[in-house]
Amino acid sequence: MTWFRNLVQLSSIKEPIRKRIATPNLLTSLSHFSSDTSNGVSEFSGLEPTKPDQKPRVVVLGSGWAGCRLMKSINTKIYDVVCVSPRNHMVFTPLLASTCVGTLEFRSVAEPIGRIQPAISRAPGSYFYLANCTGLDANNHVVCYLQFRYIPAVHCQTVTDGASTLDPWKFKISYDKLVIALGAQASTFGIHGVAENAIFLREVYHAQEIRRKLLLNLMLSDLPGISEEEKRRLLHCVVVGGGPTGVEFSGELSDFIIRDVRQRYAHVKDYIHVTLIEANEILSSFDDRLRQYATKQLIKSGVRLVHGMVKDVQPQKILLTDGTEVPYGLLVWSTGVGPSSFVKSLDLPKSPGGRIGVDEWLRVPSVQDVFSVGDCSGFLESTGKPVLPALAQVAERQGKYLAQLLNRIGKAGGGRENGAKDMDFGEPFVYRHMGSMASVGRHKALVDLRQSKEAKGISLAGFVSWFIWRSAYLTRVVSWRNRFYVAINWLTTFVFGRDISRI
Repeated sequence: MTWFRNLVQLSSIKEPIRKRIATPNLLTSLSHFSSDTSNGVSEFSGLEPTKPDQKPRVVVLGSGWAGCRLMKSINTKIYDVVCVSPRNHMVFTPLLASTCVGTLEFRSVAEPIGRIQPAISRAPGSYFYLANCTGLDANNHVVCYLQFRYIPAVHCQTVTDGASTLDPWKFKISYDKLVIALGAQASTFGIHGVAENAIFLREVYHAQEIRRKLLLNLMLSDLPGISEEEKRRLLHCVVVGGGPTGVEFSGELSDFIIRDVRQRYAHVKDYIHVTLIEANEILSSFDDRLRQYATKQLIKSGVRLVHGMVKDVQPQKILLTDGTEVPYGLLVWSTGVGPSSFVKSLDLPKSPGGRIGVDEWLRVPSVQDVFSVGDCSGFLESTGKPVLPALAQVAERQGKYLAQLLNRIGKAGGGRENGAKDMDFGEPFVYRHMGSMASVGRHKALVDLRQSKEAKGISLAGFVSWFIWRSAYLTRVVSWRNRFYVAINWLTTFVFGRDISRI
């Protein structure tokens, strides 16, 4: 065993050496971001304005549907692309509800930014910054950021992970063209207790939290000494909001209960149930016949539908306006979205509803070289166009249109700061609705291909619609890698059931 002792001694000698060498290099590489001025480093650092021998710079704020679609189609031979977002991936939101119960794994719905636009990882002038925008100086073509601390902000600061990591630092980014694609935040309508007690369903970490809470409640309810009343509360899953997200999550949850919980948690199978609370009609944008079908399917799956408005949310129960108390163990809030506090704080024109106002070419008309797409933007009243719904297909189409517009501007020599002042932008953006789809569980779905609620068109419901729903979303997943993940996850779930491990 002499060789083994020598190996241990050699390892113990090399380890401190590695640590001594690595630490200075790390500090040196990060020193230009520091906000410490004691060593001569300026309070703010960042990307300076582009020089004549450099490509013009497009700065994209956000990594949602609109921003990622734009980055995918932007011509990186013309522009350098800088993306700033508190997450380094795009979330395929239509399949997010499936990850909450183990139908899909989380990585199947997350697409890294570097795969969507490889230039961000490879090109010398293109970058991704994990940060939140904390300010905008549109007159000087500068955006600033606050390092991501799970608190939205705007100027520029980096991301930390815990108290023992590096302090956040501020930085500025100069731009030639700025695209604001910051999305929206969940609407709470000012109801007390929602933010503290409910879980939203918009990000991967939301789905992870829902899954952990659901499985924890299942295991806690099986412990000895738990009263009948407490078991029923722990295993009561309440969903507030009857839109597509709320209905699809309710359907996935009812499938999970029927196919997995009743087999693997037989002791508590009679206690778990789902309640969907909606103030008006569920799936209000769908055809009346489809709404009735969805209602019947959800009831058949064991989902209890309650028409009412939430007045107050407490740690273990909900109070409705009619005085009804609804105890819960898991509360998922899915009542639509609204502009974030940062979007509201920007000194830019606003559309009805508080979004950033844009014209027919998705420009912010009061400032030069600033565009806005996705859920954070809406047409100004002066355009005569209605504010578009906060849908993935709207954001994706806007991102694609704006990428094509910026490519044309760049080819015509207008990519520089103030370079497109008097340029003809060509055809304005026109949105045509492609239809809506929603899964309701039990291998059933709705497909509504009408362009509007009043228009005529094809509407389907049942197993064929479910097959169309799955096929359509499988083809819309961004990369072939994730399409493969999704297909394999669906197959393994069908053969072996859902994964109920609490990790």
